[in-house]
Order: sequence, then C-alpha cells, then structure tokens
Amino acid sequence: MKQDTSSISAFATQFKQLDSLLSLSRPLWQNRSFECRQLPWGDAFPTLARSVWQIADDELDAIDACQLSLSERLLPSLKQDLQAAGSDWDLNLLLPEVAAATSTEPAEIISSLKNDSIRSLALLQADDMAHFSAHIKGRKWQQITAFVAQLPDTQLPVLEWCAGKGHLGRLIAKAKGRNVVSLEWQQSLCEAGQHFADKWQLPQRFVCADAFAEQQGQLEEQQLAVALHACGDLHVTLLQHASNAGTRQVVISPCCYHLIQAQYYQPLSMTAKTSDLLLTRADLQLPLQQSMIASAKGNQYRLQEMAWRLGFDSLQREMRQVDEYLPIPSIKQSQLNGEFETFSRWAANTKKVPLIDSIDWAHYQANGRERQRLTRRIDLVAHLFRSVFEKWLLLDRVCFLEESGYQVKLSEFCLNSITPRNAIISAFK
Repeated sequence: MKQDTSSISAFATQFKQLDSLLSLSRPLWQNRSFECRQLPWGDAFPTLARSVWQIADDELDAIDACQLSLSERLLPSLKQDLQAAGSDWDLNLLLPEVAAATSTEPAEIISSLKNDSIRSLALLQADDMAHFSAHIKGRKWQQITAFVAQLPDTQLPVLEWCAGKGHLGRLIAKAKGRNVVSLEWQQSLCEAGQHFADKWQLPQRFVCADAFAEQQGQLEEQQLAVALHACGDLHVTLLQHASNAGTRQVVISPCCYHLIQAQYYQPLSMTAKTSDLLLTRADLQLPLQQSMIASAKGNQYRLQEMAWRLGFDSLQREMRQVDEYLPIPSIKQSQLNGEFETFSRWAANTKKVPLIDSIDWAHYQANGRERQRLTRRIDLVAHLFRSVFEKWLLLDRVCFLEESGYQVKLSEFCLNSITPRNAIISAFK
C-alpha cells in the first residue's frame, strides 16, 4: 500500500479501476452467506465452485488468514470461469501488492516498516516506557508508537480525536513536545487521562464532548488532527470538520467502516459518488473479516456455535413458516458444552418461537453442520475481495481530501501482524 503522490488523477484513476472490478464481481462478495442454502454464484462460476468444495474443512482458516494463499488458491479457478464466459476482469488487482511488486521491493517495504518500529521504540526513555505503556495491551502499544513515529515533524499543536484515555495524545505530548487537546465524550476517561497528564506535567488538555456534535470549534487552521482507529462515522466526521476548518495537517488510520448512522454507505468524494455500488453496513464489514489462527479449542467452539446457530435457523424457519433469518443474542461459551436441543430450546424461548412436540434434533444439528461448511466457503470467496474493498474505502477518503485541497499520502504505519488495520492517511495543506 506504499504510495506517495500529489496527483489527484492518480488516486482517482486507481479508485475507478477498483470500482469497476467490485461492480463486476458483486455476485461473489455482496451476499449474506448465513442466509444461503447453496453457493449463490455456483451456476455462473462452476470451476470456482468445484475448487472451494475441494478444499478440506481444516484448511479453510489457514487459507483465509493469508491474502496471498487465498489468491493463489482461488484465482486460477476464477480466471477459468471468466474465460469460459468471455468476461474480462482485471484480476491483477486482487493480487496482494507485496506479491505483485518487484523482487526487491517487498524486502524494502518490510524493512522500512521494521525500521519505523525500531524508531518508535526510541520515542521514550526506557524509564518512561513502562509508565506510558502500563495497562495497554502489547499490540495496541505497538500500534500507538508506530503511528506516532509516522507523524510529520512540525510544531503545530495537536488535536487527538476520540481520545479515550489519551494514550496516543500523551505519547505525542511527551515524545514530540507538542501541546495536545484530547477530545473524548466519556467523562470518566477524560478524568483518568487528565490525571495522568497532570501527574507527568504533560502539555495535554482533555475536552469532554461528543465528536458527532458541532465540534468544528475544536479544529483550527494551524493544527495537526490525529485519529488512530476511530470507527466509521467518527473518523469521517473528523475529515469533514477538518476540511471545513482548513486544518493544516490531518493524519488518521480508519477502522470499523460499518459503524455508520445511515442505512447505506455515503461516499465522501465526488469521485466515489459516481459509483453504482450500494453498500449496506453488512457489506462494510468485509474488510474486517479475516480468520485469526486461534487455539484448537477456540476454533472448535467457534465452528460449533456457527453450526448450532445455523441448525436452529433451519428449525425456526419451519416452525414459524417464515423463510427468513432470525438473529439470536450472543451466548456464553458454556452453552456450547451442553446439547444442541438445549441450545435450540433456549434460542426458541428467547425469540418466542413455538416448538412442536416431536422434533428430529439430530436432523437439524446435521443440517447446521452442512450449512456451516457452505457458509465458510461462500465467505472464503468473498474474502478474496476484502483487500480491494478496503482500498476502495480508503481511496474514497483520500480523494475527498484531495478534492478539499490537501496533498495526501496513503501508506502503512506498521506490519499487518500488529494490526490488519495498518493503513495511514496523511494529508497536508
């Protein structure tokens, strides 16, 4: 994702390429897998259908966890189906960028990110490091330090958006010697953050306010606005307010694109507003769907829960005579230690689903297992497009900033192993 250009047309052109691919491939990624009874695209893509059913169940998570493995396993079959249909998609866009780069560039990219990580560790003295990283999980602290290491060398005061306890802002205040205003809506977090700042005599001040309210007054022209993993509409609101205020510099790492107030995605840029894609909140979760290799026991519980939920779904459709998915609440892991019948009776009672006396519980449990196997394969094919989809969303934000008069860089601030949400957008007036 390494990129550095001031050309509006370059980013816009790239967006158009991704938009074209995503529009053509909608049948493969824009579906609700847990509602399907068969591969929704099986007839149109028969080679791909055979390919996913040839993958063993115990291989799925490992393939899904690595975008390169996913591409290598599925793209040849997809290419055959497209050739047979006379369709022409730019499948090169689905190749992971590191894999598609030159033989020397991947090592340079990885080396650069590792050097950034090493530089981030030097932001604080060893004695201070333990205090500033206390109570912050290891990967989160790595994300914070790596993000701060990417900030521009400027003396502009900083606005930390959606600050929480202000971990990011306090590191900026300490390591960069900047005046920091940390905006957070929870009073208790503001008080905890301000207590730490006062104790360490940091130039950090908390403002307890709702980021969705009219907070443009907190943004100034001579300012650097930062947000690390502000979710959905929260980081979008920052970009809009900063653009309106003419804020000199904006550096964000977006997250959780699906956390929006509108029913459908509202494009930011004029470039994206020409797209035909209509995206639901469920669609916007695609970039966040990536298997994490958990313990064998953890995977067992996850797959069992999926199968039992789908088994109950088949049951409730017949009992209610309504052919639609009925979501049930989160469950405790202990509920999976019992019987499928016990789980289903709990779910039916919770959702007021009437049950008949004679139910073949083994039938519905087996049905759930088969639907789980199907769902995982539908999701696996959809995940082939998750990186492209996230890049589409990122470029919408980049194009919006360029259209607002900023020079923009889109790059990565840490390794994917630290966080998959490692994109950073740096905008400069």
